[in-house]
Amino acid sequence: MYRVVRGKISTLSAGEFSPALISQAPQGARRASWLAGRALLSRLFSPMPDLVYSEQGKPRFADRNEWSFSLSHSGDDIAILLSDEGEVGCDLEVIRPRANWQALANAVFSNAEHAELERTPPEQQLTVFWHIWTRKEAIVKQRGGSAWQIVSVDSYKLIDVSLSHCQLDTLSLAVCTPTPFSLTAADVQVLG
Repeated sequence: MYRVVRGKISTLSAGEFSPALISQAPQGARRASWLAGRALLSRLFSPMPDLVYSEQGKPRFADRNEWSFSLSHSGDDIAILLSDEGEVGCDLEVIRPRANWQALANAVFSNAEHAELERTPPEQQLTVFWHIWTRKEAIVKQRGGSAWQIVSVDSYKLIDVSLSHCQLDTLSLAVCTPTPFSLTAADVQVLG
């Protein structure tokens, strides 16, 4: 089973949290998204299980080994992919202008990913850049890797996982799952 839930960081992070959770929250720019992620998890699991972190920082449940999840955020949006079928990864990005995106694509995209970008009309290339980027990030997250490993990922050469993508208005959302899952906008539940 796969479940994708999306929400707004500004709304979710404004809720009430236990003092213990507040004390764990990072300070600075990451605080609101961190709290919003915990708010999503607590709505899906009540009470929210304890979390532990991999060497690369990927959170997982300490005592619910049957459940895997992946969180991603961009702008004021946050998404979680929940699974009872194995490790998963998701990436969410606001489709937005990015300085030097072509140079970034040259640095991290595979030949097949470049070909996809080059087949795209120029006015749609920035959107396709974000589609490819989110696919690559979802794969890295599914593997539990770090963002620096994105250069070694080719979203066209997958053997043991399934990759799916959808666009939600100005958001690009990709998921990487251990079994086939064809993500559509209708699959994404929206929470406040």
